[in-house]
Amino acid sequence: MSRIGKLPVPVSSGVEVRLNGRDLTLKGSKGELSLTVVEDVTLSQGDDGIEVKPANDSKRARAMWGMTRALIANMMTGVSDGFSKTLELEGVGYRAQMQGSNLKLSLGFSHDVVYEPPQGIQIQAPKPTEIVVTGADKQQVGQVAAEIRRYRQPEPYKGKGVRYQGEYIRRKEGKKK
Repeated sequence: MSRIGKLPVPVSSGVEVRLNGRDLTLKGSKGELSLTVVEDVTLSQGDDGIEVKPANDSKRARAMWGMTRALIANMMTGVSDGFSKTLELEGVGYRAQMQGSNLKLSLGFSHDVVYEPPQGIQIQAPKPTEIVVTGADKQQVGQVAAEIRRYRQPEPYKGKGVRYQGEYIRRKEGKKK
């Protein structure tokens, strides 16, 4: 029995909800997100928010119940408040700057890396060693941050690379004579 799935998703103020069969669309100040729900769960809009119920008592329906509720809650947060991830650049000469809407990274390669963000994602570089990725879709914000981090992952000997803010890098000891 899903404990998360039992809770209705409260509708934030300023968010427009459209429920059309299996399609749910949320529109808020930060953007518009839509979700097509699987056949194993049913959605209904009540007084206290959007309610998710399993369509039958199968194992898959019970698994999709909590997951669907969590996806809808993330969509609600995304269209009202938005999500953001901050990346830090650590290393001599590692820099980030904006070039129009694209992100230009100097990461120690022979060339600069230019990253073009997908639609719905905004990237900012408030400092030369800091990148802020913001958007309404939680999954897409995390994916963009992971793609930027993948250009130069933090290495364990000196800790150089692109890391998430607050990420701890386990350090290794170097060679001994």
